[in-house]
Amino acid sequence: MKKFLMIMACLLSFSIQASPDSKPFAEKRIVLQISDPDPFKQTLVLNVANNLINHYGQDKVDIEIVAFGPGLRLLFRENANVDRIDGLTNSGVQFSACENTIKGMTKQLGHAPQLNPSAVHVSAGVVRIIDLVGEGYQLIKP
Repeated sequence: MKKFLMIMACLLSFSIQASPDSKPFAEKRIVLQISDPDPFKQTLVLNVANNLINHYGQDKVDIEIVAFGPGLRLLFRENANVDRIDGLTNSGVQFSACENTIKGMTKQLGHAPQLNPSAVHVSAGVVRIIDLVGEGYQLIKP
């Protein structure tokens, strides 16, 4: 029974991850990096995602925003951009939160940060970016 539960957990976590097949008709695949706590840069990364959707169309561009280090603050539940994040999620943008950063912030804060429910946890933000670039995504760091 334990093995079955572990296999199911792995399959579920794998299915959550974006893949090139998540938007089969996408002409562009973009990964946006946010590793800066500056609210201006956080707004900028959201603007870039929105501009890409407006230019290419929601079904023609596959976008993943990967937050790590101080940039994880973009995905805090109380972040001022919560409505924009929800809107972009509804447009197909995936938001990935670095587990390494979450662990570090948990130690620093004394409790786990409350993240936006749209955030998908990935083991390491930088590794996620490397993997996506290896799959043909273009990296943009606004």
